[in-house]
Amino acid sequence: MPNITLPDGSVKRFPEPVTVAEIAQSIGAGLARAALAGRVDGRLVDASYRIGFDASVAIVTERDPEGLGILRHSTAHLLAHAVKELFPEAQVTIGPVIENGFYYDFSFKRAFTPEDLAAIEKRMAEIAKRDLPVVRKVMPREDAVQFFRAQGEAYKAQIVDSIPVGEEVSLYEQGNFVDLCRGPHVPSTGRIKAFKLTRVAGAYWRGDSKNEMLQRIYGTAWARKEDLERYLKMLEEAEKRDHRRLGTQLDLFHMEDEAPGLVFWHPKGWILWQCVEQYMRRVYRDNGYQEVRGPQILDVSLWKRTGHWDNFRENMFFTESEKREYAVKPMNCPGHILIFNKGLRSYRELPLRYGEFGSCHRNEPSGALHGLMRVRGFTQDDGHIFCTEDQILDECVAYTALLQKVYRDFGFADIVYKVATRPEKRIGADAVWDRAEEALMEALRRSGVTFTLSPGEGAFYGPKIEYSLKDAIGRVWQCGTMQVDFSMPGRLGAEYVGEDNARHTPVMLHRAIVGSMERFLGILIEHYGGAFPLWLAPQQVAVLSISEHQAEYAAQLAARLRGDGWRAAADLRSEKISYKIREHSLQKLPYQAVVGDREKQAGTMAVRTRGGEDLGVMDYDAFAARLRSEAGALGTA
Repeated sequence: MPNITLPDGSVKRFPEPVTVAEIAQSIGAGLARAALAGRVDGRLVDASYRIGFDASVAIVTERDPEGLGILRHSTAHLLAHAVKELFPEAQVTIGPVIENGFYYDFSFKRAFTPEDLAAIEKRMAEIAKRDLPVVRKVMPREDAVQFFRAQGEAYKAQIVDSIPVGEEVSLYEQGNFVDLCRGPHVPSTGRIKAFKLTRVAGAYWRGDSKNEMLQRIYGTAWARKEDLERYLKMLEEAEKRDHRRLGTQLDLFHMEDEAPGLVFWHPKGWILWQCVEQYMRRVYRDNGYQEVRGPQILDVSLWKRTGHWDNFRENMFFTESEKREYAVKPMNCPGHILIFNKGLRSYRELPLRYGEFGSCHRNEPSGALHGLMRVRGFTQDDGHIFCTEDQILDECVAYTALLQKVYRDFGFADIVYKVATRPEKRIGADAVWDRAEEALMEALRRSGVTFTLSPGEGAFYGPKIEYSLKDAIGRVWQCGTMQVDFSMPGRLGAEYVGEDNARHTPVMLHRAIVGSMERFLGILIEHYGGAFPLWLAPQQVAVLSISEHQAEYAAQLAARLRGDGWRAAADLRSEKISYKIREHSLQKLPYQAVVGDREKQAGTMAVRTRGGEDLGVMDYDAFAARLRSEAGALGTA
């Protein structure tokens, strides 16, 4: 007779073992219709899961975050089912949930075409309408290997074969399609209603370039059609804002096959970079940071002492000189500890804050590279705070306030906060991790913000706060971090003399606000769609002459603007003024100042905004005052 405790604390008693679906039905018919799965003592299970013991149970519906994940996972199975019906020779491999959707990898003799994708999507809708029950079955591992081999599914057999001998595996059956999966899944295919296949890409089997190249079909799935339509609209907008396309259109940067994952910055793009860097440099200066600079390569022995060799070396580049092995730094923290170590430090110097625009390199897989968003060479607005354990809270609270201001200045008002806790692969004692994790959570509580936990997502040397910002079309980008590190300073011999005249190891706080400069610039480009606010715009004003008679006056106006600190250029070409206006509008310049004979005679200019608004005729002082007002405290830098 199981006693079932519900989320509201009430208890239901059943005379015999009961399924999650039956518990939902006992609560109400509406909940029974909405139930996708259950959470039993915190573990996600299918709606058909039978409970014969006392337990805490919550019904999972599409309104729950887990419910959406279950829908997407089940839609990945629906995709594989449709592919197998249309292309029986195709072999299925893996099909996980990803952010906003899912994918499934297939081995097939030819490339899938757009017409194939349309046919697969149509078949998925047909299978969903069949409302096939999705049934979980358990099979001994050895039997499952034989089952998939008999089906001609060599990849599935490989996956099962990697499971320890003697274990059981779970399979899910819908109609004539059977897939290996731990679940849970929706009760029937009819629960899947809103989905769209988006694209096909290549992917190596198990991520290894030595293996076969598979075809990865991506899709998205949502609980409601209106959610799907909203997301697809967002994708359309995201495509228009793609930083790679805008980088070419606005002449900001490009990338070459000769330097994969590395960026060639053009003059306009480098101006944008410098606007961000110089702003961040003022943030350093105004908040007690001392800027430092460390070397690019350091002896491998250092990275062994810090723990990076054991935990991060697959992501590092190496070089050799005179039979001595070096690593190109993937991060700046060890160098900052070496700077801290040069000299005997006193507790009176703490907290000691170092900042560096440090150039780092990480050996990212070629398939993961994505414009500015995922590169192999990047620069961080990196900072490290050496402090006592008693100073952690104050430093973290102050840092959160600083980060909020910086993000507001760049146009981001909505921030998501997460605390990433200890990973399985880590250094340091659990008691130390307990203190570090609690310090970060308490700091966010004192900052008055709501946060969630990301279990197991911390760095190998310490937990971290992840600060993610939302852009103009609602996408979330993780940028800022604050990490508490009790381990690395001690590993490299960092010490200070305490008030008791004894030697102590400082705590090290790793922090970054924008994170990778390259990635942050990519986010800015997409957030603004290339139409940057005045203070960030690589070119702020174009002065356009109508004919050659105003060329000298236009050049003088542009020179005067530059002399006052504005980024201005004169367009003196013998083109029609309508052509010039259209061309500079495509470049998304904040202002165009048009000068003809009347403006030349009066010492004025006709001003147009980026949006095409005609502001009328202004003299220089009035226009300069408008620029100063719009740039505000962020200035002309």
